[in-house]
Amino acid sequence: MRKILLLITFLTTLSCNSQIEKKSKEINVLFIGNSLTYYNDMPQMLQKMVDETNPNINIEQVTYPGFSLNAHLENIIIESSDNNIRTRKKSDQETTKTEEKIKEKDWDIIIMQTGGVTILIPEMRKKKIDPAIKEIKLLADKNSKFILFNTWTTKIDFPKEYCYRAVMVNKYAKPGEEICSPKMNDKEEYYNFLQSGYEELSESNKLILTNHSQIFKKVLAKYPELDLLEDTMHPSKKGAFLSAIIFYNIITNNEAKDLEYEAGLDPETVELLKNAAS
Repeated sequence: MRKILLLITFLTTLSCNSQIEKKSKEINVLFIGNSLTYYNDMPQMLQKMVDETNPNINIEQVTYPGFSLNAHLENIIIESSDNNIRTRKKSDQETTKTEEKIKEKDWDIIIMQTGGVTILIPEMRKKKIDPAIKEIKLLADKNSKFILFNTWTTKIDFPKEYCYRAVMVNKYAKPGEEICSPKMNDKEEYYNFLQSGYEELSESNKLILTNHSQIFKKVLAKYPELDLLEDTMHPSKKGAFLSAIIFYNIITNNEAKDLEYEAGLDPETVELLKNAAS
């Protein structure tokens, strides 16, 4: 009987220790993106949020101004700052900084973000962004979870059509040939085309798609005075805070309503943004 009790005690202790270890295991999160991710220190805001409730979550980033997802895999960085970057195409023997970062550790979550124009142009989406997503997934640990950052619509004048040189996706393209986005006549068309592109990529690559674009649209329509964008595209401090809240909800599977961190914003605005992201 004594031996049975000792065995039960041992198994119970082992189970408890296992649960504690599982709960305290470090969860590593990597952002791959550009200034729409890092502007106004959004990843650092997110780290402060998760530190309150999930101190085992570690947020890191590899983000460069103007970089699309394919640029992260194609370009060697010569020089960079917050707003400028000089690069060259990598050779077959070279590895980019982003490739090195992906291989640095077994990331639990990888969040990918690219420029909206590359999402709007079908040829760029198919021949550049989709292959880049697939390559990132191959480079990462097989157990990693992948999230696609569904960014907001920017401030543009309508009608609008974005065009790139066709040689960017086809070296045999004729001189002067272009690839273009659909012509967008108003905000609603812009939003729908952008949303459709993100959904196509997330579905074909089995990615979790964030709801940033929907939430930003809702808040901007109801509270335009909040100025979620600092310029035509980059998030203001309020916009970065809202973005971080959305990621907090996704990563922790909790809501940010009880968080104390306010990023220096007034309490009324903080409460509004928390509720908007719920």
